[in-house]
Amino acid sequence: MKKLGIFGGTFDPPHLGHLILAAEAEYRLGLERVLWVLTPVPPHKPDQHITSLAARQAMLELALAAHPSFAISTVEIDRPPPHFTVDTLRLLNEAYPDHAQVFLVGGDSLRDLPTWHNPSELLEVPELIGVMRRPGDVVDLSAVERALPGIAAKIRWITAPLLEISSSDIRARIASGKPYRYFLTPEVFQYIREHRMYAAQE
Repeated sequence: MKKLGIFGGTFDPPHLGHLILAAEAEYRLGLERVLWVLTPVPPHKPDQHITSLAARQAMLELALAAHPSFAISTVEIDRPPPHFTVDTLRLLNEAYPDHAQVFLVGGDSLRDLPTWHNPSELLEVPELIGVMRRPGDVVDLSAVERALPGIAAKIRWITAPLLEISSSDIRARIASGKPYRYFLTPEVFQYIREHRMYAAQE
């Protein structure tokens, strides 16, 4: 059965770290396609300022344009909030019944998974959980397994030549006048410059 990667986030902005992780997951786990699920308003970030959905979607389209097996999913944009991950994964399973679903998360998200909405149900939906490691990630898998029995058997670790890049750091760099050009694809960098984004955000 073909494998479908599910990679969710606010992507504010999408950067080279995101692309490296997704490409490595695609290669190491044999994914036919990676769906980038753009989150309008994440339930766990209710007080955080988030750039407009239109701007984030435009940047993500620019970032993914050169990679034919990467695509944006509007599954969360097309329905009212709250957008819980378990519901998103179920909807995508219905939309792609001939694919085995691989849910892609970072090590920090894996640690927090037991606190997510209906975590035991969430665990049942994907075939595998691909965990993408960031620099300095330390995950106590035994603690996560105690909270969510059975999760260890579904996990596939993804190691990649990761860069210490985060969207929040890029936003802070732009706001403080630090260099940020090479953290992004040229198209996304140009979009941010042309639209004068993030300058007064932090």
